[in-house]
Amino acid sequence: MQRTTTGWMILALGLLVLALPFAAAAEPGFEAGPEKVIREASELTMQAIEGRRGELREDRAALFAIVDEVLLPRWDRSATGQAVMGRYWREATPEQREAFIDGLYRKLLESYGEGILEYESDQLNITGTRGDPEKGLAVVDSEVRMRDGTVVPVSYRLRLHDGSWKVFDVIVEGISYLTTYRNQYASEFRNKGIQQVIDELQADGEQAGS
Repeated sequence: MQRTTTGWMILALGLLVLALPFAAAAEPGFEAGPEKVIREASELTMQAIEGRRGELREDRAALFAIVDEVLLPRWDRSATGQAVMGRYWREATPEQREAFIDGLYRKLLESYGEGILEYESDQLNITGTRGDPEKGLAVVDSEVRMRDGTVVPVSYRLRLHDGSWKVFDVIVEGISYLTTYRNQYASEFRNKGIQQVIDELQADGEQAGS
């Protein structure tokens, strides 16, 4: 799952992007929407970690609290959790659905937190936004320049939910990490059952937070 780990680290960098010049003009209706979500997350995160990287490397609880404060209002936990569960969503109880949604979000939180301290904001450039704002769906395209000079295309899928644009998927080099996790967990649900998968996900989260 090295590729998946790299993807969530790139997601962390994506949420750190500042208001950089666009290589492509934004479509009407998007300037105050999806792109603003990414930029605001960047500004808030950079303010929170400025001058504290060394401290936050040692204090995981403080780091995760910062990440949670920035990420939670901008990530569509329910949409991601339901999509990852796929057909098993219909088989799960309401309690199991909520437990899986929370566990998956905590896994993202940990990945984002681990990656956020390793990158600088000038490594990413938003290149444009596409989609239909009237239908409540958008894709923000960007490019990430890695430290070795490699340029990696990264796109964020967002939907308009209850009046707010929220991210529900990230696509790195053409690979959707929502789809990657859906395929991974479909196998685990099939082999272990819904409750065991949730128990293991929660145990991993408790271990990460300790």
